Amino acid sequence: MEKPLLLILCTGNSCRSQMAEGFLKELADDLLTAQSAGMNPAAQVHPLAIKVMEEIGIDISQNTCKHLNLFLDKKIDTVITVCDNADQSCPSLPSAVKRHHFSFPDPAEATGTEAEKLQIFRRVRDDISKLILAYIAGRRDALQYSK
Repeated sequence: MEKPLLLILCTGNSCRSQMAEGFLKELADDLLTAQSAGMNPAAQVHPLAIKVMEEIGIDISQNTCKHLNLFLDKKIDTVITVCDNADQSCPSLPSAVKRHHFSFPDPAEATGTEAEKLQIFRRVRDDISKLILAYIAGRRDALQYSK
């Protein structure tokens, strides 16, 4: 049976959505197919996003920034938006697509020293981790009860 496609959206697809995709692929690959995209994708995944994920053993260094249009012809089960802009700009999707919105600050906008920026990236990473862990637990519970 084909695993459901979960698409994580943000504006640039360089930080928040990439971290969420990394967590989902690491923790729920048996449950779903995770992809991320942006409304206006950046040229590359932010180096500090790669670094803070690497700190916890998740490698997103080979990820690429993708445009939402690459997925519009796919059978999407769930869309999670991780920034307000993506939530407001998300195109019309079939009514069967489940939508969830969680707003996280954009760590790419962090200012200060490298250490201060890293702290902000870590905080956003940890907040995304908590959300993804709760989401996965809910999906697993729902599957268990549907058997």
